Amino acid sequence: MEVIGWIVILLCFVIGFIGLIYPIIPAVLFVFGGFVMYGLFFSFSDLPWWFWAIQSLFVILLFGADAIANAFGVKKFGGSRAGLWGSTIGLIIGPFVLPIIGILIGPFVGAIIAEILFNKSSLKKSFMSGIGSVVGFITSVFTKGIIQIVMVAIFFFTI
Repeated sequence: MEVIGWIVILLCFVIGFIGLIYPIIPAVLFVFGGFVMYGLFFSFSDLPWWFWAIQSLFVILLFGADAIANAFGVKKFGGSRAGLWGSTIGLIIGPFVLPIIGILIGPFVGAIIAEILFNKSSLKKSFMSGIGSVVGFITSVFTKGIIQIVMVAIFFFTI
């Protein structure tokens, strides 16, 4: 049973890291789920209250960081709210339309289309909004990856 427990825990962590590039997967919730699985398979007493407090703060931080990084990227490159929404929709649809490369093309194209359709922006301004959405996404993935590594490291250090 111990081996099955560790397989489930590690699988949660792996899915969490896959979720960094596939936004349909709630990455940080799978990492947090790995901690819960540890408690269910082994013991919650191995994970003190401060562990849960720190991890909960990281979860909140990651949800906020995702939204902020994308918004910052689009706004920094001159995009609008429409570009942000287009980028988000493209980020969700892109990987399904074009596996692997769609994760970058989706938000880029989504931001451009939204800027042109809803704001009647020029092609140049729309293109810059698309660039910003990709920069925001890459920044978000990098930041979330580091925080998730820290979360898992704290987990292994604690147990």
